[in-house]
Amino acid sequence: MSSSLLRTKPLTLVLKETEDEKHGLRRVLKVWDLIAIGIGCIIGVGIFVLPGVEAANHAGPGIILSFVIAAAACGCAALCYAELAAMIPVAGSAYTYGYATLGEIVAWIIGWDLILEYMVGASLVAIGWSAYLVNLVNHLLQPMGVSLPHAWCAPPWAPQGQQPGILNLPAVLIIAVLTWLLVRGIKESARVNLIMVIIKVVVILIFIGLTAWYVNPTNWNPFMPFGFKGVVTAAAIVFLAYVGFDAVSTTAEEAVNPQRDMPIGIMGSLAVATVLYVVVAAIMTGVVPYKQLNVADPVALVLNVLNMPWASVVVSVGALAGITSVLLVLLLGQPRILFAMSRDGLLPPLMSKVHERFRTPYLTTTITGIVVAVSSALTPINVVAELCSIGTLFAFMIVSAGVLVLRRTRSEVHRPFKAPLYPAIPILGIVLCGYLMLSLPFVTWLRFLVWLLIGLTIYAGYSFRHSRLAPKQA
Repeated sequence: MSSSLLRTKPLTLVLKETEDEKHGLRRVLKVWDLIAIGIGCIIGVGIFVLPGVEAANHAGPGIILSFVIAAAACGCAALCYAELAAMIPVAGSAYTYGYATLGEIVAWIIGWDLILEYMVGASLVAIGWSAYLVNLVNHLLQPMGVSLPHAWCAPPWAPQGQQPGILNLPAVLIIAVLTWLLVRGIKESARVNLIMVIIKVVVILIFIGLTAWYVNPTNWNPFMPFGFKGVVTAAAIVFLAYVGFDAVSTTAEEAVNPQRDMPIGIMGSLAVATVLYVVVAAIMTGVVPYKQLNVADPVALVLNVLNMPWASVVVSVGALAGITSVLLVLLLGQPRILFAMSRDGLLPPLMSKVHERFRTPYLTTTITGIVVAVSSALTPINVVAELCSIGTLFAFMIVSAGVLVLRRTRSEVHRPFKAPLYPAIPILGIVLCGYLMLSLPFVTWLRFLVWLLIGLTIYAGYSFRHSRLAPKQA
């Protein structure tokens, strides 16, 4: 029984499946598409939403240090991702890597965890997108003395001190549009993403240029009002802002030259994002006292405080473009996890069905869109932020462990890219991500464990017996 739970999927079989016409995906993505996908997913909620919420609740101005700590842990995991993505260029990301290295039960846990990570992450981003849209539209309608009805722009359960609504309708609408786009095709989606990435990077640079002159260093004192523990807790939560390079790895099966381009896409997007995160967090907490930043649109708040309503409108447009690209990539990554798990027999075969014309996993894309729409319509932003982070950190730990295992068990396999300073980098990835996980609130752990128990129940009742590896074991 234990050996069946730890059965691994041979690398030859993993790679052969990408050649299957019925269940294979179209290879159309080039290196700049991959970098744009990474930047498109990384730079968004981490700049436009999370710094304000986490500065107000956990870190204060120390949110600057939180991003640095998260980036250090993330860099180790990113190097491990780059090695495995170049070595195993197949849809499924950490799930596929785990299946080839650590065994089926571990792969299932990773896959189930990634479902949580991407769906909850997409819900978080959709809520932030809605907040910036409402800010933009209300600014445009202000001269007429009208505004969007709050009841239809907020969830029924709101954080303390905020007014609840009926339904977050803007979040539902954007998810519906992007789900339709993703069903249409990966190349079309990548092209739209590239346009939005260019817009949001330009807008971020405009924001930096406008506000850097108004930084008041006294607002950084005290730098860590909640102590170093608060800084680390915030680091664990903002870690989800770096999930973009993970999304790059989910598209490995659709890359033209994954062995060369995957490491470039992963590491390049991470480097650009880290610099921008730290600069924007420093400006935000330097201009506005951290206690006032507990809103879903802190960048717009900073400009409103500086009495720059026109700039707030411009930044809101850029934020909408930026957050839209994040949401697009998250909604792109999730279906490919479900697709890979279904192709292995761990989920019903219907989920690995590919559209005959568009060559996209259209059923899993549609299912993902429906679940995320419901979640973002009803859930407050602080709950989804914490729940997404624990899933991300856990997946990164598994990927780092996968590099350690494969270096020992499959040393003969060609590696187009190798994580440097082995074994220090993967070990640091495991330790730092584990440390950040332990810094998350107890209630987040409780929700995470309940989710894992649900997943293990499904594995025991369905996946174990329907796995494509099961007949060979028998």
